[in-house]
Amino acid sequence: MTICGGVEVGEGSIVGAGSVVTKNIPAGVIAVGNPCKVLRPITEEDKLQPMDF
Repeated sequence: MTICGGVEVGEGSIVGAGSVVTKNIPAGVIAVGNPCKVLRPITEEDKLQPMDF
């Protein structure tokens, strides 16, 4: 992942490997690509539960 200067990634967001982040990424989303774009918000279904381990 490459993050350009002055760009911020929001809290709790996931950025895919190899992505080039050229614009701010909001909190709580999954973002991927070159240039990096928001794919979708993170939902409760994405979160791991203790029984998942």
